[in-house]
Amino acid sequence: MSATLINPKQLARPVGYSHGAVGRGRLLAIAGQIGWDASARLVGSDFALQFEQALANVASVLAEAGGMPDDVISLRIYVTDKSEYLAATRAVGAAYRRHFGKHFPAMALVEVKGLLEEGAKVEIEALAAVADGAAS
Repeated sequence: MSATLINPKQLARPVGYSHGAVGRGRLLAIAGQIGWDASARLVGSDFALQFEQALANVASVLAEAGGMPDDVISLRIYVTDKSEYLAATRAVGAAYRRHFGKHFPAMALVEVKGLLEEGAKVEIEALAAVADGAAS
């Protein structure tokens, strides 16, 4: 694991994220990923389905660089409708655990007016510290 999670006792206990993370290794910036497949088509209009695909896309970039979920030090999740995200919390949590297990790095959730791709409801970008010697 090249990321160490930071959760000071002086701050409220985080649930589903960490207050900070320190990485050791090569820095990998993963561009915002949306819920589209290898053909650049959205997997559907369902929020949870788009979330899972976007997360799978992040995981694919990470793996291609030789990284693992525990290497992620930060996630930024952009959603077009916070209430839709909240309504899908159970499905989102299950999807997250399928791809990243119980590794909860520093995270931010931001509601935005819209995303570049028409119909996209969620975009996820990540920062990871991939161990030295991993694939380049």
